Amino acid sequence: MVKIGFIGAGTTGTALAVRLSQKGYPVLAVSSRSLVSAQRLAQIVPNCEVYESAEAVDDVSELVFITTPDDLIARIAGETQWHAGQNVVHCSGAHSLDILEPARKLGANVGSFHPLQTFAGINQAIDNLPGSAFALEAEEPLLSMLKELACVLDGSWAELKPGDKALYHAAAVFVSNYLVTLVKLALDLWQEFGVPPEEATKALLPLLKGTVNNIENIGFPNCLTGPVARGDLGTISKHLSVLNNRNSSLLSTYKELGLQAIPIALAKGKVDEKRAEELRILLKI
Repeated sequence: MVKIGFIGAGTTGTALAVRLSQKGYPVLAVSSRSLVSAQRLAQIVPNCEVYESAEAVDDVSELVFITTPDDLIARIAGETQWHAGQNVVHCSGAHSLDILEPARKLGANVGSFHPLQTFAGINQAIDNLPGSAFALEAEEPLLSMLKELACVLDGSWAELKPGDKALYHAAAVFVSNYLVTLVKLALDLWQEFGVPPEEATKALLPLLKGTVNNIENIGFPNCLTGPVARGDLGTISKHLSVLNNRNSSLLSTYKELGLQAIPIALAKGKVDEKRAEELRILLKI
């Protein structure tokens, strides 16, 4: 199997190193700005040694994952003397392959391998990684190698074209980061009627899980429920009124999300175009 090294020993790098090692891949080397982080990774990955520099990891690895913060990837790519035929892969969700151009010019095969997953901490990352989707960018033969790694991690993969990465990452932000933001907005509203965040979270989680379950098992557009899906103008009017009176800062957010829900409601077939237009007028920003 290909000899693997990691430059960067944070959450993503550690999770990948642990899981690939568990699948039998030899993860032999790690370096990091933080010696403590590198030592922590090496302690939980058998036969992995800590190296002082990215150059040293490069020397002993056939496949190098750069799993540093995004703003360090270009510097590492430019300062390391890569070998012809070597495989150099970053795990950034936002950057494409251009950031690895210095490595490509030295004859390395370059790629991107981004796990479409939320990592709140190392233990959570190790637990969440299997079964994830992976966004891949590379040319053959590296592309086939990255597809194999995605499958080994019990995941799926999506091949991105040049220019796709930023849009892909924006989509991930909507699903993950802004979902957290929406829950926080709901918690704020519950505090308006005296329920503290801990209790509100406990109350809302079954609804959140039920929604995700509907998305998974029913799919779009039928998973959409609520007043927009029903074309319920009266209920929406009440929402607009109470938000205007008690938390007006959320009024425009509610309206924009409602407008975005109308096409889904139309596709579901519970509202016709006449009611959809009435909804648009009511929710007009």
